[in-house]
Amino acid sequence: MSLTTQIDQDIKQAMLAREKEKLEALRGIKSAILLARTEKGGSDEISTEVEVKLLQKLVKQRKDSAAIYQQQNRKDLADKELFEVGIIEKYLPEQMSDEELTKIVKAAIEQTGAKSMAEMGKVIGIVSKQLAGTAEGKAIADKVKSLLG
Repeated sequence: MSLTTQIDQDIKQAMLAREKEKLEALRGIKSAILLARTEKGGSDEISTEVEVKLLQKLVKQRKDSAAIYQQQNRKDLADKELFEVGIIEKYLPEQMSDEELTKIVKAAIEQTGAKSMAEMGKVIGIVSKQLAGTAEGKAIADKVKSLLG
């Protein structure tokens, strides 16, 4: 079942259950998908890889917003953003554990022969392609830094 179909079904369920916050989060996802489909150069169907990147972007935006709201002592708005993060993450592939990430990053370092932080980009590029969607970019970068640094 495609992500769009799943989102549409979940929107209907949220409407019937009168779950206002969940409905708002789901409509945000649907809106982002529709924008991706209709943007210049986009096709009517978007690939699973693009969907995953889109969802990760939405999660990152909401986490960043929540952090800003918390700094400004707006717990109510931060909680709303974090609730939406939880909803969006249900549609992402299961995130990789720290041990698995370490193992893959070590293998990529050996493969590229990277010895210093100057070669960090090579390692991140390989790992990012390999893990598409199962680990956050920031987590990958932090792990590479810790192992090379």
